[in-house]
Amino acid sequence: MSAAVQTEDLTVDHRVVDTSLSPRTRLLRAAAYAVLGLISLVWLGLDVDGGTAHLVFDTHTVSLPAKATVIVVGVVLLGIAAWQAVRGFGKRATPWVAGIAFVLFMVAFFCWVSTQGNNPDIDVVGLLQNSIGLSVPLILGALAGVMCERSGVINVAIEGQMLAGAWAAALVGSVAVTWVGLFGALAAGAFMGVLLAVFAIRYLVNQVVLGVVLNVLAAGLTGFLFDAFMQTDSEKFNTPGVLGEIDIPLLHSIPVIGPLFFEANIVVYLTYILIFGVDVALFRTRWGLRTRAIGEHPKAADTVGIKVLALRYRNVLIGSAIAGLGGAYFTIGSVGGFAKNITSGNGFIALAAVIFGRWSPRGATAAALLFGFAIALQNNLSINTHAIPSYFLAMLPYVATIVAVAGLVGKVRAPAADGEPYVKQ
Repeated sequence: MSAAVQTEDLTVDHRVVDTSLSPRTRLLRAAAYAVLGLISLVWLGLDVDGGTAHLVFDTHTVSLPAKATVIVVGVVLLGIAAWQAVRGFGKRATPWVAGIAFVLFMVAFFCWVSTQGNNPDIDVVGLLQNSIGLSVPLILGALAGVMCERSGVINVAIEGQMLAGAWAAALVGSVAVTWVGLFGALAAGAFMGVLLAVFAIRYLVNQVVLGVVLNVLAAGLTGFLFDAFMQTDSEKFNTPGVLGEIDIPLLHSIPVIGPLFFEANIVVYLTYILIFGVDVALFRTRWGLRTRAIGEHPKAADTVGIKVLALRYRNVLIGSAIAGLGGAYFTIGSVGGFAKNITSGNGFIALAAVIFGRWSPRGATAAALLFGFAIALQNNLSINTHAIPSYFLAMLPYVATIVAVAGLVGKVRAPAADGEPYVKQ
């Protein structure tokens, strides 16, 4: 006797989800493009009398008519603003449009700068090289923040971890060999991470307050130890030297790209590896899936057998060690010695890059590069032109940080369990 099998027709309901921007967001972005266009036309355009701007790219020089270039850029930016206001750009096109608008505005700005100073030549490659160099500690600090906060632990102590790493790199590099200072920096950053992890995870201390306390501890402790023996006997304890430049065969000979990316010291190359490694590990591996799980819903992760607390400890230590490596760049990576508060608030800028980058390695890296460019631009303008007041140039990197985080990010959402202590039931 055979049983009749009754089948039912399945109906699949397709729904189109509207992912377009809200009118308010579209108009705000249009206003930003319009402001850049008006600055190019009104301020820069009227102030440029004429002449030719020379943009130097390694061995090649691009000459542009300054006034005409500024006006054309202003008109193009206003056109982008009009399109953004009326139609808007798609989700994939928006980053590209923003990047193109930024590059166009910087070309207009460089044309204006070349007519204000005594030197009409703008060394673009040199500026970008300085930007990458200044961005390296910011990128490493931002990666540390992403590692910790994706795990559910707020890391406000990036500044202190970098400062401890800078001090340890200088000391170890002085008493041993320069490159050994890298291990000292990793160890010092990890030690600060132990303090952060133990008090935040084990003793459930408020993580923001704890981060501030650790920053103060690092500043006070490194300052005391610097005065105690590094300053009094700097020849023995504060002369680590600087890591040598490593030129990658063949790649360093590529015009423009070679000098930018492949003529650097080992910390820069380690940064490249870490950017790729953290991004792939976080979004393409089982460890990354578990890390994101304990940062979003630790109770559910615990239910399926993930050791939430152990993984948080491990990730905080790894992230803090990366921040310590970023601190090493300030001493053995560039200056060749330690000074009090040598990090100069870069840890806080790295924390802003984490937020601006929406807690992703690639986004945080892009934000760190933007902030590094702002710092390099400030240094360049202070030499090439006096048309902009020096006090405004000094605050330019911090203004860029505030504007980026407060005005351009929009609504961002941190990992759901970020800063929330987890107590295993």
